[in-house]
Amino acid sequence: MERGYIETLLEMPWDKMSEDNRDLDAAAQVLDEDHYGMKKIKERILESLAVRNITSKGDAPILCLVGPPGTGKTSIARSVAKALNKKYVRICLGGVRDEAEIRGHRKTYVGAMPGRIATGLKQAGTNNPLMLFDEIDKLGRGVHGDPSSALLEVMDSEQNYKFRDNYIEVPIDLSKVLFIATANDINTIPGPLLDRMEIIPIEGYTENEKFHIAKEHLIAKEYAKNGLKKSQLNITDEAIKTVIQNYTREAGVRQLEREISEICRKAARNIVQKEKKHLKVTSKNIEKYLGRKKYEADMANEKDDIGIVRGLAWTAVGGTTLQIEVNTMPGKGVLKLTGQLGDVMKESAHIALSFVRSIVADYGVDKKFFEENDIHIHVPEGAVPKDGPSAGITMATAILSAVAKIPVKCSVAMTGEINLRGNVMPIGGLKEKLLAAKNAGIKMVLVPKKNKPDVEEISKEITDGLEIVLVEKMEQVLENALVEQEQK
Repeated sequence: MERGYIETLLEMPWDKMSEDNRDLDAAAQVLDEDHYGMKKIKERILESLAVRNITSKGDAPILCLVGPPGTGKTSIARSVAKALNKKYVRICLGGVRDEAEIRGHRKTYVGAMPGRIATGLKQAGTNNPLMLFDEIDKLGRGVHGDPSSALLEVMDSEQNYKFRDNYIEVPIDLSKVLFIATANDINTIPGPLLDRMEIIPIEGYTENEKFHIAKEHLIAKEYAKNGLKKSQLNITDEAIKTVIQNYTREAGVRQLEREISEICRKAARNIVQKEKKHLKVTSKNIEKYLGRKKYEADMANEKDDIGIVRGLAWTAVGGTTLQIEVNTMPGKGVLKLTGQLGDVMKESAHIALSFVRSIVADYGVDKKFFEENDIHIHVPEGAVPKDGPSAGITMATAILSAVAKIPVKCSVAMTGEINLRGNVMPIGGLKEKLLAAKNAGIKMVLVPKKNKPDVEEISKEITDGLEIVLVEKMEQVLENALVEQEQK
């Protein structure tokens, strides 16, 4: 045990440092070669490098990349290490429930060993590597302490220059380490830990971005994996677009990579078994390789209809359009809600109904209508749970349309919350929602006025062809959405 302890102390890189790459242009080139897009994070990394060049210190805030699975969070960290010429250490924190995993075991225990931080430094062989804390939002808490609390000292630049590992018991200087963390969901990261990190959101990719990623990165990678050459297999641009639209529904590109891999495997089998020298995959013969299409685009309705409004929703795999249907029938004024709606959406429905009741007289509806009729709100598909604070204006428009028998324009989609006074409240996930509207063939999207800064940040590639109308009051929503309102 004594010998193991002494060897561990001698193996630790107390004063060994690797020389950082100080060339900003070369670092930018490496990041661009490895990843398409991600402009914000690349700029943030290069800013950090510029500061290090001037100050020669590693005291920088810890970056936390937050986004859906498959968007390249882990691989961008590897590229950053390569760009900065640093050793790369990945520590996966998913499911870690023991504080000793971070801080190490005391030497009094049999089989005691250093924690993951000290072990990572030992493996890197330098005291200034890039250390990636992967899946930091999935830290557990068990009977052996709270690992998230143990990480607080590691992630605080005021304390981590003398980090104490229970096994080593000699202060370790972590101030030169560049820490990057990744997470899928910001809400499950403990508050004190979140406070020590700078959050960089990584949103889902647009179809055009996915196309470029597949063409410039994924296809070459899968060719190499499956032993194919460009002369043996040609996947056309139309085939790639068909795979993206009809075989994947995700924010990242992991499933897209799997589908391309399947094409390559089937092609390899044909080349070996049937001795074919050249294969061409097009949008017409792609079903031979991937089977029937898994997804069809949820397109806008073809005609204006009463009580049917197209809403926009954010999901973990990107944006989607959500049709809300309302029917009225003779009854006793009961509000029925179906479609597996969560508590927030149920509240939105009640608020929307209260607002509609307050203005319905302006549309020539008898005040006894709500006492003599039931209202049924349904959100297809019934098997999919739905929740979120952005369906208020959609529900209010659908209820008013059904009650006043005024059709809603089929080319309009909307997103926004409503309060009892008819004010339109801001929402999140706007980029993904606008992308979903564009893919569905929507012409006009109604967006809360308070989301104007978000609209200005969204690239022209997404907003081209969409008329985005900023709305502040419910009256403006109805003016743009209802057919007869336009004619008055």
